[in-house]
Amino acid sequence: MSLEIKKAAVLGAGVMGATIAAHLTNAGIECYLLDIIPFELTDADKKQGLTEKSPAWRNRFAANGLAGVTKSKPASFYTKKNASMIKIGNLEDNIKLLADVDWVCEVVVENLKIKQELFAKVEKVVKPTCIVSTNTSGIPIKDISAKFSADLKKRFLGTHFFNPPRYMKLMEIIPGVETDKAIVDYMCKFSEQTLGKGVVIAKDVPNFVGNRIGSFDLSNAQRIAFDNKYRVDETDAIVSKAIGRPGTALFGTLDLVGLDIGMHVQKNLYDAVPDDESRDMFLPLPFAQKMIENKWLGNKTKQGFYKKTKDAKGKSVKLMLDMETLEYVPATKPKFNSISAAKKKENVADSMKTVFFADDRAGEFVREYLCKNFIYAANRIGEICDDIMAIDNAMKWGYNHKLGPFESWDAVGVKEAIEVMKKMKLKVPKKVDEMLKKGCESFYATKADGKYYYDFEKKGYVKIEENPRIIILPDLKSRSKVVKENGSASLIDIGDGVVCLEFHTKMNSIDEGLTAMQTEACEIVEKDFVGMVVANHDERSFSAGANVFQVLTAAQMGQWDLIEKGVEALQGVNMRMKYLSKPVVTAPAGLALGGGCEIAMHGARCLPNGETYMGLVEVGVGVIPAGGGCKELLVRLTEGIPDGLIEQGFNLQYHMGKAFENIAMAKVSTSAAEAMELGYIRKSERINMSRDQQIYEAKQLVLSLVSAGYKPPKPALIPVMGENFRGMVNAILQNMYYGKFVSEYDLYVSKKVAYVLSGGDCAEGTYVREQEILELEKEAFVSLCGEKKTQERIMYMLTNGKPLRN
Repeated sequence: MSLEIKKAAVLGAGVMGATIAAHLTNAGIECYLLDIIPFELTDADKKQGLTEKSPAWRNRFAANGLAGVTKSKPASFYTKKNASMIKIGNLEDNIKLLADVDWVCEVVVENLKIKQELFAKVEKVVKPTCIVSTNTSGIPIKDISAKFSADLKKRFLGTHFFNPPRYMKLMEIIPGVETDKAIVDYMCKFSEQTLGKGVVIAKDVPNFVGNRIGSFDLSNAQRIAFDNKYRVDETDAIVSKAIGRPGTALFGTLDLVGLDIGMHVQKNLYDAVPDDESRDMFLPLPFAQKMIENKWLGNKTKQGFYKKTKDAKGKSVKLMLDMETLEYVPATKPKFNSISAAKKKENVADSMKTVFFADDRAGEFVREYLCKNFIYAANRIGEICDDIMAIDNAMKWGYNHKLGPFESWDAVGVKEAIEVMKKMKLKVPKKVDEMLKKGCESFYATKADGKYYYDFEKKGYVKIEENPRIIILPDLKSRSKVVKENGSASLIDIGDGVVCLEFHTKMNSIDEGLTAMQTEACEIVEKDFVGMVVANHDERSFSAGANVFQVLTAAQMGQWDLIEKGVEALQGVNMRMKYLSKPVVTAPAGLALGGGCEIAMHGARCLPNGETYMGLVEVGVGVIPAGGGCKELLVRLTEGIPDGLIEQGFNLQYHMGKAFENIAMAKVSTSAAEAMELGYIRKSERINMSRDQQIYEAKQLVLSLVSAGYKPPKPALIPVMGENFRGMVNAILQNMYYGKFVSEYDLYVSKKVAYVLSGGDCAEGTYVREQEILELEKEAFVSLCGEKKTQERIMYMLTNGKPLRN
């Protein structure tokens, strides 16, 4: 059977269904979004002249779902234009639309009878090769498919997205007993490569893997806090980044999810797992029902475990719930010695271990919390999934934990944790005792030929199968594949004659060492390799821009030559990279700001991850882009204009205005697709969906350029507007200043931007060389660094982490 998903249908236009449909469009897949017909006409409908035959009424639920997801925050679409790839309808009039889709994903209400009735209709319409799935989070797959034909059962499975689908990596795939293995394999590959997901294969049991372990984790932490009288703020200071939890901690996460949803999941789980040894953990705590009654559900009702209010002076005050009195009291910032010490550790494993063995209240909490989590996770192997990696990955990808339960157990020490369990009179799983008796002292092990995990069924280590599409730079470093490195960056051989330039300063910020390594990398590639990728594994940033502290220090000391040389070095190496005889593919992901954006713009090609937040933001600290950003943005925004039109007096106002707006307003894209709309990335580029596979795909792009006989581009000639552009922009800026929309210094900096983009003192229609714009960039940057207000802005940014408007 040849399988390929080009068009899909999502049945159910609630929040989850609509956001799944949105993410399918992010992956380039056209989608139908269908829902039920409203139950009856309202008086408002009748006043509008709607009847039961009106499409606007019949498609209302789907239309509302699409309208809601278009406005959602954080954004569900990479770009709002993607909404045009969704066609709405209803499940009565439009069910026949399913005849031409390759995948039907059901996301209707969690009611077995309703799902079965819907699938009975679906089965009559879909083509024989169509994959059919359910997004259920609690109803067994075997029950939903009980009345299916044998043929449909082969093509049916669970595809459980986590909310919000664009941002949450986890995809649980739940095969039915009769699901064709080829379907399962294809959906795993499709989910990873096309949708950018991390796949966990789950068994057909209540709440599958992520929500089974995650529900226990959250319930366990709440119960420890309540039973041992830890305040809400104390708990969140402990169950925090120090032990690898997300920044929202425990109660912040519960407020984000919604207390009603959490209670619903817990109740369903309690009813569904009568044989679970820790079933009582899912019973609600005394305060929970009262919170539900009071509608203190979290962020959506503006109060839950936390609440924001204002004091007598109008100042915002954060309150927290006292779980015993159910009154709101001021939230504080509790300090624990172990948490403070943990924050100083370089990695989360060391941080977690520090708190686990600490002799303070945080240590007491974490020992009980983690030990119970460890035991519960070990007891679920074989029941909910086949191996420890599935549980670890589910918690990392679905709950944003830095380490899964078994990785965490390794971090604190398996033997050491068992000693703690015994002191706490907790029942240690026999399978773990057996593991230790066999001489296996950790759940994961690294050997000469790769990484291994402990398999409880095989009672020994099993090698982790390597995915050839995932290139892990630290692994290559450990295998002596480093070609050259310094304290700021490394050049790593990733095979087939291709190297990867990896930054590793804080936030991958650009400093002298990074620029030096970028320069050396170009020289090495020119002589010894076929091409280069510029990428890293940093979860947050490709590069957050220049090290502004170094710029500030040089400016305060009047070292203008040093600043000028730094600008020339960055401009020079970016131009060297752009015109290298060997192809360079930049692969940004996360933040690509300021100088980071400029580096990303100077490759032969750019392969951005979908979650790339890109922009030239230098005006925020009172300077302008000076690493070639102004120049390269002009190149991109004008390169499609035929020369003949320029000679005929083509009006460049729109193109120049867009470049000015991007830079002067420090516009940052919310996705790679939006970066294309802004002009930071060419629209001809392809977007990578899987961050795990981005370096591999970038490498393949390098090799394809090589095989096609790569030649560097011809030097660009940029059409500019000269004095006419400056006159137009300056008039607008002056009006904005008089209207108090911009400060006097914003006005000053923006005029510098306009001068650079105008091409300097020349007439409209003049063509300028790239170097001419680079010289204007440098001159403006250095002069602005000498301004007191620029130095104040840089200091404010360094101190407060946000720009100052003065």
